[in-house]
Amino acid sequence: MSRIGRMPVVIPAGVTVDIAEGNKVTVKGAKGTLVRELPVEMEIKIEDGHVVVTRPNDLKKMKSLHGLTRTLIHNMVVGVSEGFTKDLELVGIGFRTAMKGNVLTLNVGYSHQVEMPVKEGLEVTCPTATTIKVAGIDKQEVGEFAANVRAVRRPEPYKGKGIRYVGEIIRRKEGKTAGKK
Repeated sequence: MSRIGRMPVVIPAGVTVDIAEGNKVTVKGAKGTLVRELPVEMEIKIEDGHVVVTRPNDLKKMKSLHGLTRTLIHNMVVGVSEGFTKDLELVGIGFRTAMKGNVLTLNVGYSHQVEMPVKEGLEVTCPTATTIKVAGIDKQEVGEFAANVRAVRRPEPYKGKGIRYVGEIIRRKEGKTAGKK
């Protein structure tokens, strides 16, 4: 059995989980509602305050879908009850960021400003000129938007300049050295 797949997902107070035809799971909570269609091969049941996922057989595909299905349901439950956040920081002289309406504006050393529209359901804030906080209820959308922001200017290994996640460790390289003639 999958170690992750066989663990039940606890449904906290204030969260409701509905399972419709074709494994269409709807999770409602204080922060919003998430709907996702999960693999029809998996059997999803609600048993005394827990969501339990079982697989039909031990084929390799079923084993991998087992853990995935359970994790997707868990992320939906956590998203509508607590939410997800990703923090990014800008490192470099003159690098700064700002929110203009529903558009994130980045000045990261290019000849132009990079503007990124924020999707519906995401909350992007700039607490300081060099930090960005992405929050939302869908873990995939939060992570994807944060990755797209980071991709605008990845941290480079020599000086460490660029956009990075808070706490991310950048492997530094040694620069050129002057050799003897």
